[in-house]
Amino acid sequence: MKFVALLHIIDAEKNKELRPAHLKYIAELYRQGLVVHAGPFTDGKGGMVVYETKDHAHAQQLAEADPVVAGKARTLELREWNALDLDTL
Repeated sequence: MKFVALLHIIDAEKNKELRPAHLKYIAELYRQGLVVHAGPFTDGKGGMVVYETKDHAHAQQLAEADPVVAGKARTLELREWNALDLDTL
């Protein structure tokens, strides 16, 4: 199952401080196959992470452990996402 985490910056200074830990965290989850896409929004107001996990509870646990979320630099909105298989359209 895929889950999208929308991460809006609410404290720019904390975000700047926590960003290296955030990137390290996301990279490790990517290596484990738990993150399939991630990146910032072009307006500089936050970013998005796509998790692939067994269920919502696991995705929630991973998203809440992200240093920028745990450190209250960004808000978290987590939603299950049903990605279209564009090859079948």
